Amino acid sequence: MDIVSALGLSSASGLNAYIPMLILGLLDRFTTIVSLPAGWEWLSNSWMLAIVTVLLIIEIVADKVPALDSFNDIIQTVVRPASGGIVFSSGLSGEPSLVSGTDSEFAWQPFLVGVVIALVIHLLKSLSRPVANVATAGVAAPVISAGEDATSLALSLVAVFIPVLVILILIGMFATIGYVFYRARTLQLTRVHGPDLTDSSP
Repeated sequence: MDIVSALGLSSASGLNAYIPMLILGLLDRFTTIVSLPAGWEWLSNSWMLAIVTVLLIIEIVADKVPALDSFNDIIQTVVRPASGGIVFSSGLSGEPSLVSGTDSEFAWQPFLVGVVIALVIHLLKSLSRPVANVATAGVAAPVISAGEDATSLALSLVAVFIPVLVILILIGMFATIGYVFYRARTLQLTRVHGPDLTDSSP
């Protein structure tokens, strides 16, 4: 994999920590499409795959319940960036020209880059969700969460199979997050101040 693939995987981790890790592990274990470099084979270990699957199920359920989703986001402030660092590093470890360090020396640079990428996506997601929950009385929580899961899955698969589309998906994702935040904030203000703050007609 190249740096664009690593970018896509770490960005997907910002939405859901476990989907990109599970996809990498499954593809490495059951196909020849992904071949994890030395030091990262543990991602495709049977126990690791089972643990990540269980955590993914818990994440999917918790992220769709209003109030609980915000608490989950607090916990995931550590988990998602860590996942982003892992998938970014594992994606670049097979590219010696892009990574300083040897097989016996963990390369912190790509790990930290992945952490930052996933953290930025996670913070955008975490900041927009409470606003949407308040504006829609929690109704939007499962819909938005399902969209985030679908985006994480699509971004992870595209990062592996069609990395050239990663940038386009990221642009669309940022635009969607911004739109959801704007619409939720507008609806929230409308409920508080009325439908038209500028309307002075009797």
